[in-house]
Amino acid sequence: MTLLLNCDLGEKVHHNDALLMPYIDQANIACGLHASDPQTIDHTIKLAIKNKVYIGAHPSYPDKENFGRKTMVLPKNSLEAVLHYQLAAFAQLCKINDGQLRYVKPHGALYNDMMKDLDIFTVICQVINNLFTDVSLMIQALPEMSKFQQVAAKYNISLITEAFADRNYQDSGLLVPRTQANATIHDATHIQQNIAQLLKTGKLLSVSGQALPITVDSLCIHGDNQHAVTLVKQIRRLLNEHC
Repeated sequence: MTLLLNCDLGEKVHHNDALLMPYIDQANIACGLHASDPQTIDHTIKLAIKNKVYIGAHPSYPDKENFGRKTMVLPKNSLEAVLHYQLAAFAQLCKINDGQLRYVKPHGALYNDMMKDLDIFTVICQVINNLFTDVSLMIQALPEMSKFQQVAAKYNISLITEAFADRNYQDSGLLVPRTQANATIHDATHIQQNIAQLLKTGKLLSVSGQALPITVDSLCIHGDNQHAVTLVKQIRRLLNEHC
């Protein structure tokens, strides 16, 4: 299994972006509605280009107060407008910098809602199709992907599947909600063991020990913690050894 490494950046949390960029393959750059601002977005795009990292847009619900991690029930036209607003502006900043937007990865609650609600997933596909002809959508790798593949194919969108190095999984294959104490894995050894298992077997273990068979293109590590740089370096070495 060959895995790329992706990271959520441009969120102005620990200002690790310049230190993380040399070790990742894909940068999911915040689009301003859960974190960031125009100057930070522009700067992070420039960093990605300098480090030859694939650029991804990381749109969210309009919710800076909760860092985009709280579900918002939006009418379809409102969600479309929120996504068009973020992605169109982000793509233009890429163009101005002679960069290329390669994919979209929704952030936080919008990402989780997309994986649980096919209507939300469909709206996201429709918006990408409205704006672009060659931009992929990054989603969570689940044991059963057919319903997402069917919708994405309808809108001519290729999917990038990802697993999470630093999050725990439910038996369904979905992530343990952040409202639960065990949602995030903080132990570096545990994280590396999970990655090694995925590389060796193509499976991750749920919190109850159930093996989840998944097909993964990319591995996500979150950049919004103080230990992110050390962890990303360790994961990069591990991937280089196995891929």
